[in-house]
Amino acid sequence: MFFPVYWLVISSFKTQFEMRSAIPSLWPNSFQWENYAEAFRVIPYARFFGNTLVMSLGLIALQLNVALMAAYGFAKGRFWGKDALFFLVLAALIIPEQVTFVPVYVMMSKLGWLNTFWALIVPHGASAFGIFLLRQAFKSLNNDVLEAARVDGAGRFGMLYRILLPMALPTVVTLVVLIFISGWNSYFWPLIMTNTNDMRVLTVGIAMLRDSIAGNEAMHFHIIMAASVMAIIPIVIVYALVQKHIVAAMAHSTFK
Repeated sequence: MFFPVYWLVISSFKTQFEMRSAIPSLWPNSFQWENYAEAFRVIPYARFFGNTLVMSLGLIALQLNVALMAAYGFAKGRFWGKDALFFLVLAALIIPEQVTFVPVYVMMSKLGWLNTFWALIVPHGASAFGIFLLRQAFKSLNNDVLEAARVDGAGRFGMLYRILLPMALPTVVTLVVLIFISGWNSYFWPLIMTNTNDMRVLTVGIAMLRDSIAGNEAMHFHIIMAASVMAIIPIVIVYALVQKHIVAAMAHSTFK
């Protein structure tokens, strides 16, 4: 399981000659740190990195708040058709984005949002999985706490953000990490919604790096590997910082 990751990192420090050798080596003869600088030279890597970060943070802010409010309604609310609406949310889980991207693309075009962060973030503002995950967490929480908060004068948003959110913090953090990873690794959607380097993201940029060497990517795999290593570092850091919350969420999962 770890060997492909090890090969990725080690290859990012090799020379072009070592990458093309008929006998692969498990350790570079000398570490070629300039491979990383070359990735910045071939493509506007810093710009792509910044775009990816903005998109991922925007997705977290929008998806998390929509999921929190929807999950609160489905878990603690009382209204006609609640179960039917939740069934529709679950049905959205089986529909891939490739099925709906044509009408959404037309909508983004008519709004003038193509090649902007609006097109990258807003269409994914609601996550069916996020709503489902938080609903399960909220349903496991005792209603007596909410009743006490209501007696103390707390409104709906107060009960949601000041009571339910802290109580379900491990699940919320887990969802944040999943949204971040999904946004950071997104390729299909940014590819069709952007067409200039000013708005490209890392996944599309690395593909451009491969294409920029005229179909002879085997000659420059060490540069592609270096760009890929830098792309996965933020995900590793985020997971390392919040892994205890993810473990807690899985340990106290309410799934049966």
